[in-house]
Amino acid sequence: MTLKEKQSIQARLADYVEQKGSQNKAARSMNEVSAATVSQILSGNWDLISDDMWRNVAHQVGIERHPWNIAPTRGYAKMTKILTDAQDNALVLAVVGDAACGKTEAIRRYAAANRNVYHICCGDYWNRKHFLTELLRSLGVEATGTITDMMFDAVQTLKKKDAPMVILDEADKLSDQVLYFFITLYNQLEDHCSILVCATDYLEKKILRGVRNNRKGYREIYSRVGRKFIALPIANRRDVAAICNANGVTDRGDIAKIAEEADGDLRRVKRLVWSLKTQEQEEA
Repeated sequence: MTLKEKQSIQARLADYVEQKGSQNKAARSMNEVSAATVSQILSGNWDLISDDMWRNVAHQVGIERHPWNIAPTRGYAKMTKILTDAQDNALVLAVVGDAACGKTEAIRRYAAANRNVYHICCGDYWNRKHFLTELLRSLGVEATGTITDMMFDAVQTLKKKDAPMVILDEADKLSDQVLYFFITLYNQLEDHCSILVCATDYLEKKILRGVRNNRKGYREIYSRVGRKFIALPIANRRDVAAICNANGVTDRGDIAKIAEEADGDLRRVKRLVWSLKTQEQEEA
């Protein structure tokens, strides 16, 4: 870990602390990072901080191992506008898009640049307690007590925030029992907290199927997102070209090849750009 890298992490951590409101809240929002470690990094007392801890902090404050420039693709621009409108107006929305269409990258960038935005990347193995633990961690609150206590703490914390936003990313992975928490959050925080439910179109199909079959909770969920799922566009060749140009790939032939191989998958675009640049460096 070089001095320049540590200075970059220190600067980004300072922004992260400001966003969270305090060093203690910032530490509680991260995994395996103590308030003492945050304090030491910010004050320049680095002698006892291992490289593994530096990397852990870097990852959690949003510093990528391989720098990547964002291009204003149609999907990125639309997702950013949705996020802005939702937070400004305390909207509750459902957004769907293909895997690797750029929605999560837009969410990460927005959350890093705006206060009181809580991005929860959901897992298919989560039970109710794990979900609430992750929500409270994002809020910088210690997760203790029963599930009822934890939900109360989350709601009360959000009520104290100015224009808060909770983003449930990859929400299609959640079980019904966890997804029902969306109803509770809506009921307790309506017109105060924006809630975005983001996923692939599998979530839309799941909700609509649940409504048709009159499954518990599904009509309530569908109603609370305005009976609408906002679809993000699939990346086209112009989007791929913008990404390539932003990251130093300007040859038209290379761009066309990347667009053809990626087939609208922006993760694939990133891998192909890195591969091409690595090849060029080796040949230089």
